[in-house]
Amino acid sequence: MPVSLRRAALRVAVSSARRVPASIRYPLQRDGVDPVPRLEESRREGDVVQLARLLGTRVWLVTGYDVARSVLADSDAFANDVRALIGRQDRAPAERIGGLGMTDQPDHGRLRQVLTPYFTRRRLAELQDDIDRVVGAALDDMAAHGPEVDLVERFGFQVPFGVICDLLGMPDVDRQAFRRRGAARFDLRDAGAGIFDTAAGTRQFLIDLVATERRAPYLPDGIMSRMVADHGADFDDVELGGLADGVFLGGYETSASMLSLGTWVLLQHPESWQVLRRGDPREVDLVVEELLRFVCPVQVAFPRVARRELRVGDRTVREGDIVVVSLTGAGRDPARHVDPARFDPTTAAAGTLAFGHGLHRCVGAELARMELRTALVALAQRFPDLALACDPADLAFTELAVVHGVERLPVHLG
Repeated sequence: MPVSLRRAALRVAVSSARRVPASIRYPLQRDGVDPVPRLEESRREGDVVQLARLLGTRVWLVTGYDVARSVLADSDAFANDVRALIGRQDRAPAERIGGLGMTDQPDHGRLRQVLTPYFTRRRLAELQDDIDRVVGAALDDMAAHGPEVDLVERFGFQVPFGVICDLLGMPDVDRQAFRRRGAARFDLRDAGAGIFDTAAGTRQFLIDLVATERRAPYLPDGIMSRMVADHGADFDDVELGGLADGVFLGGYETSASMLSLGTWVLLQHPESWQVLRRGDPREVDLVVEELLRFVCPVQVAFPRVARRELRVGDRTVREGDIVVVSLTGAGRDPARHVDPARFDPTTAAAGTLAFGHGLHRCVGAELARMELRTALVALAQRFPDLALACDPADLAFTELAVVHGVERLPVHLG
């Protein structure tokens, strides 16, 4: 079947699907923070396995670190623009998928250059005081509601949400409405219907906020006001609102999961908790890098579509085939780590794929690291005797999601 016909048939199948087939769910599932056994078993077949075959289009899963890095870096052989396969581009602007993760050059470069100035080393250094303030406020809130609190709500959510709202320059009056629209962005239990509906609400909220900024700028140093001032003549409200949505998406949900899951891991490793209490920058950096590898809340990268027939690992991928990179699997590759199932900051290595790699690497990766370092050190120093306040078996983790997380994490402050 010609590639064009396969894509048309696939678009119809994907847009009408109501659930993710059980046979291909395992890259989006976890056992706590560990990969499910099925993902590890797939390694026996190789670093690249066929995950599914949908109406003549093969879907490949990559779990090996080296192959994953190669695929993520190769924007010549692979396209990120999968919008033609989703079949929702005839809907209202806020309901359409897109953003940096699903655009190719030259559109990707055109959009990314708008955001890059806000994430330079100099700009990030200026944010440290704001991050300290947000973290301090979250810790005070925990203390006020103790001695037992839900760390997900009081800390995991509060820190990245506060930081990202400050970064965007969002008025206080809009923050609670914004928060209500932030859930269910990555839940795939209904094949993503919740994602489209909730995402549309969030994007429309930000599109409207851009329009408001054009009339009356709120915070001159905030990303929203700066984007409108610097690029308002070249980009419409939908494009700027979509970029703001990407900042929110990459800077809030993933960091919230990382803080909560990371704390859960650290409570099981008191020696690393003590490292955070001491606060030595080099040791803290090692703990953070190992957490990114070990927890890696973003389970899969944006899917890639092969532009031509080529070899991926030891497999032949045809033009039009879809390649999905398991970031979880790459982080647990035994060819790269002697004991990948063990959390060990002393063996932390540079080159994590937790933020992606290549052209589409997360633009806010260094901001996320700053948040993790600041928040986890402050948490350990403020509450050195922090302890889990429930049976670990009672913890509920996401069942099927692109971004993995824990729903509640009851803790005693000590």
